[in-house]
Amino acid sequence: MDRRKELKEQYKNSKPDMGVIIIKSEKSRKCYLEATRNIKGAINKSQFTLDMGSHINKELQKDWNELGASSFKIMILEKLDYDENKQDHDYREELAILRLMCIEKLSEEGILVYN
Repeated sequence: MDRRKELKEQYKNSKPDMGVIIIKSEKSRKCYLEATRNIKGAINKSQFTLDMGSHINKELQKDWNELGASSFKIMILEKLDYDENKQDHDYREELAILRLMCIEKLSEEGILVYN
């Protein structure tokens, strides 16, 4: 019972990786960026919604349907580290800024970003 309690406490205290994920087309020079507080969850959700035909970005969904899933890669673009001094800090603003920095960097490389 103690081990179970310990594992439960460990889970409560664990923090998921956060950052920006990219869904990039191998055939076109377009990509979709998402800033998220849970990278693993965002990747799983994006894969699922694209496969089901219900992704929030309709332009990306259209290309996914036309080009096929094998034409795209879903990856971690940037990670954002937690600040140990800020226990219950809301990182939405930092993630939004990180996403904008990624968009700027990609546009300098000539890569288009889905709106």
